[in-house]
Amino acid sequence: METTLRGVGVSHGVAIGEVRHMGTAVLEPPAKQIPTEDAEREQGRAHKAVEAVAADLIARGNLAGGEAQGVLEAQAMMAEDPELMADVERRIAVGSTAERAVYDAFAAYRALLAGAGEYLAGRVADLDDVRNRIVARLLGVPMPGVPDSDEPYVLIARDLAPADTALLDPTLVLGFVTEEGGPTSHSAILARALGVPAVVALPGAGELTEGTVIAVDGSTGEIFVEPSAEKKAQLEASAAQRKAALSASSGPGTTSDGHKVPLLANVGGPADVPAALEAGAEGVGLFRTEFLFLDDSKQAPSEEKQVEAYRQVLEAFPEGRVVVRVLDAGADKPLDFLTPADEPNPALGVRGLRSLLDHPDVLRTQLTALAKASQGLPVYLEVMAPMVADRTDARAFADACRAAGLQAKFGAMVEIPSAALRARSILQEVEFLSLGTNDLAQYTFAADRQVGAVSRLQDPWQPALLDLVALSAEAAKAEGKSCGVCGEAASDPLLACVLTGLGITSLSMGAASIPYVRATLAKYTMAQCERAAAAARAADTAEEARTAAQAVLSGE
Repeated sequence: METTLRGVGVSHGVAIGEVRHMGTAVLEPPAKQIPTEDAEREQGRAHKAVEAVAADLIARGNLAGGEAQGVLEAQAMMAEDPELMADVERRIAVGSTAERAVYDAFAAYRALLAGAGEYLAGRVADLDDVRNRIVARLLGVPMPGVPDSDEPYVLIARDLAPADTALLDPTLVLGFVTEEGGPTSHSAILARALGVPAVVALPGAGELTEGTVIAVDGSTGEIFVEPSAEKKAQLEASAAQRKAALSASSGPGTTSDGHKVPLLANVGGPADVPAALEAGAEGVGLFRTEFLFLDDSKQAPSEEKQVEAYRQVLEAFPEGRVVVRVLDAGADKPLDFLTPADEPNPALGVRGLRSLLDHPDVLRTQLTALAKASQGLPVYLEVMAPMVADRTDARAFADACRAAGLQAKFGAMVEIPSAALRARSILQEVEFLSLGTNDLAQYTFAADRQVGAVSRLQDPWQPALLDLVALSAEAAKAEGKSCGVCGEAASDPLLACVLTGLGITSLSMGAASIPYVRATLAKYTMAQCERAAAAARAADTAEEARTAAQAVLSGE
């Protein structure tokens, strides 16, 4: 009998197939004592296992490239954390086996993360995955992970670690469903990059029986269990229509009456450029530069290394627009040489621009590298700072750009509510705004973007978030400047129309979403987008906002 479940749709498309569950987690190793003379041998086993797992994660990252590479390299750093290893060695010295010492040390660290505020609690899934991989290697059992199957299937998991998501084979994994996660979690972002339909934050997903046929709608978040032949045909027809619309859509982003909305790509490095070009991106709206800094948490990359990486991306978009975000470190992206190790709540501490202003040499080197990388190129380079709180921050960043001799537009990201509320003041110092809707939602609602339990508050359709977007766009229009969106909100085709109606001047997203957004925008006039935006802001909940906007655009 057909039943319908609803989670949070995070990656467009429809998948119909049999359920396969993620491999089970490693069992807890027995707590047995070892003789003192075996301690050194056990410590050696632990070190070898950790090194092997870290190397495997880095190798997976190199294969995956792009955003996935940065995420997996961060996990490798987590595996080799010196404090964790010191705790493992201490536990072995007092009689634990290597596998039990790893298990207990990670459990202690896990408890610290879980109790250190919701932002860091979101890293628990990544930590658990690293622990399971090390313990599995020590026990000599198969790694937990994606099941082996010769036939395509829909993957079900409590949560997907980045190491699993990054190397999913889209020819076998038709789509995936998780119990946890949110619309801006690592798994969601990587799913969109892969173009795999995905639904997260679905309560009871793990109870779906192995082999059951389900249909996953990654756009609506609906899961149809044992769908009828009629439902399958309906979903397949809808998917076919969507595919036809995508193939018919090309060229610059525009509404049906000719209002231009440049569609840009979010990239994590040179490896993401081919997909952006294939999708017809008109430039880059968010070039995340963290990937360069994750190779070595002890020191920043050299100016020469940065120049080489930046130039590869800039050269790919001759006469296009490339917006570079300077290093956004801190919170869930700590770097030993830059971020404090003892902050009680890093998400509300020294991160983003705050870290760079505390380390002006790191900022100066990055800005100088960008200036050199852009020399002689016809690209329109724009550079923006993350986590700008007020005009003082914006002025400090603009002064640093000028001091480095950067011939580019300087901008500020709107990720903190204060920046949206005082956007016009900030625009006295910089030339454009770019809304990072992921963090803006997180800080507006005090809801960690990695925690599925608060995914309702991470929904970019929340009217309060739309109000802040509107404030920013109105301020930019009044100052004759631009205001784009580079958060994941831009990847929702319907919401893209609403953002356009709110006055947003460009939209940047994962490359896989660009064709969907282009095709949808082309169906509606600017006036329709404005009416849909007004209807969404008049609602009281995210669901009501979405429904109201859909009603306007469908002419109901």
